[in-house]
Amino acid sequence: MRSRQLAGSLLGAVLLILPLVGVAHGAPPAAEAVNTAPPGVVPALQQWSGGTGRLVLTSTSRIVVPSGSPSSLQDLASQVARETAELTPLRLTVATGTAGAGDIALRIDPAADFGAAKAALRSEAYRLSASTSSIDIVGGSNKGAYYGTRTLLQAILGSPDHASVPVGTAVDYPNYAVRGFMLDVGRRYFTPEFIQSYLHWMGWLKLNTLQLHLNDNEIGAPNGDWSKAQSAFRLKSTNPTFAGLAATDGSYTRADWDSFEDTAAANSVTIIPEIDSPAHARAFIKFKPELGLNGGNSDHLDLSKPATTTFMKSVFAEFVPWFRGPTVHIGIDEYPTSLADQYKTYVNTMAPYVRSLGKTVNAWGSFTAMSGSGAGYDKGMVINSWNNGWYGPKAAISDGYKVINSNDGLLYVVPFANYYHGQGLDGQSIFTSWAPNVFGEGQDLAVQDPNLLGAMPAVWNDLVHATYTELQVHALIEKSFPALAQKMWSAGAAGTDYTAFLSRVAAVGQGPDTAYLPDTLKPNPAPGDLAFNHPASASSVETGAFPASYAVDGNDTTRWSSAYSDNQWLQVDLGSAQQFTSVRLNWEAAYGKDYNIQVSNDGATWTTVAQRRGLTNAGIDTLTFPTTTARYVRMQGITRGTPYGYSLYSIQIMP
Repeated sequence: MRSRQLAGSLLGAVLLILPLVGVAHGAPPAAEAVNTAPPGVVPALQQWSGGTGRLVLTSTSRIVVPSGSPSSLQDLASQVARETAELTPLRLTVATGTAGAGDIALRIDPAADFGAAKAALRSEAYRLSASTSSIDIVGGSNKGAYYGTRTLLQAILGSPDHASVPVGTAVDYPNYAVRGFMLDVGRRYFTPEFIQSYLHWMGWLKLNTLQLHLNDNEIGAPNGDWSKAQSAFRLKSTNPTFAGLAATDGSYTRADWDSFEDTAAANSVTIIPEIDSPAHARAFIKFKPELGLNGGNSDHLDLSKPATTTFMKSVFAEFVPWFRGPTVHIGIDEYPTSLADQYKTYVNTMAPYVRSLGKTVNAWGSFTAMSGSGAGYDKGMVINSWNNGWYGPKAAISDGYKVINSNDGLLYVVPFANYYHGQGLDGQSIFTSWAPNVFGEGQDLAVQDPNLLGAMPAVWNDLVHATYTELQVHALIEKSFPALAQKMWSAGAAGTDYTAFLSRVAAVGQGPDTAYLPDTLKPNPAPGDLAFNHPASASSVETGAFPASYAVDGNDTTRWSSAYSDNQWLQVDLGSAQQFTSVRLNWEAAYGKDYNIQVSNDGATWTTVAQRRGLTNAGIDTLTFPTTTARYVRMQGITRGTPYGYSLYSIQIMP
């Protein structure tokens, strides 16, 4: 879904309403149909009131901001003109004053009618009205105006002529204040180009919070020796006091960070930097071994030493001035429970210290596991509830905290691991079954609970010695990112048809300035795949949302899923006898442990040509065999790898 130039034949036309066609001479014109269907934007609009006709924009149209507008709004207008030129054939100009015929008015009015928007979220709300002569976008603040322009650009991209928008009025606003994503750059370096591309993509999807986990280490010490463990702190200061602290395999300078903040501001994203301690702290102990437990052979800080807290204060004092956002995350998860008293003292020292530097404080929820409850802990923090046992949302709220849903079982991805969604979150399941209030295990909150700020799925790069790339991580993230954005902004406003949702995602793309990110969502069949778009059938489906046809549609975000029993199958009809030598299966988390590949010429009598026994991971599994000729190919399940059924993103049959 790259940004792309779109051909059009209407560039030389003036602004107009598309005329009716097919009206007989002398007959009264038929009434134009009302635009009942809203523009196909992602996430979907909260409210839409359709008019009649379409408004076609041309390169004579202007983006007009009122006289006296803040410079930020003028900058936004210029940004939209540049983005429009990247995405479409239009070449809009920017003006100040009063909008006229053919113009796009862009303005801010905190008192405008934003429908049912919550008072606390009105700054992100907007109203977009397309009439027969012009477009008016009004935001509750610059952020709301920005989101209105995302909807305008997406509506143009999704239009039949790639130059028009339907006449009507959209009123749109978020359901939740925090619509986030967390990326672990501590265990694996991600380039500035990647981070900046994600900031653009997040703004396009109306996601507003990027948390960067800036330090961490591999989970276990090689042969018990922590000096041999991978670890990194990713910020590089010019202060001689911290010379040697930054990772040598990749770190961010102040100039890099400033570029992140500039890009974030232009796309209405807030960056939350995370400096994690007193666990996950090997990078700090490597820098100052005397501050670690066990004589420095640890990834846990020794909190019994006053010098440890003094040093960590110095780290925050050095780097907090880099951070323009209001919040800093202090980590504080997974410290030894036997040291709970020292841990509590540390938390109650560091949280107010970071606030004294002018920032609010977020933290990973840990208090049930550490102390039985949050009693006696600093209450001036927001809690990422990441595990229902360590500190579930109900316990945190009862203790007086506001929470963000980062539930590990539902929202964690560890790329290519055999745990925590190693193949990426399943977008279809997110779309059909998840919402920010869903934590599982009896911990679900009420929809839009006032103590629930939103959600923040996370990518953790635990496999520090694996050889995957940042763009391979992107392919995993993209499977669910649009669906997550949808559920955090307007929940069920997109309906229940996931295939239709993916069509809208494909139409709007990843937005401007994202060319670095490869397209992985639109159908992309493997060259030579004989199964692509051929009839598929199955012994069962888990629900109607997971049909057999999804395994042959060339899209690795849709999937077939069976009933929860071992003896299940999926088969493909190639239409006629074909020669092939391998079958490639892309398993979702619910993989098959033992199964056969069978072939048939009549769909009744089957011959096994390959077997898989003892598979231990989801992901791609390729079975090869001597050249075989057959019309039908079947995956016959024998034993499931999980308590669920069998679930395949794809079955590819290769010559």
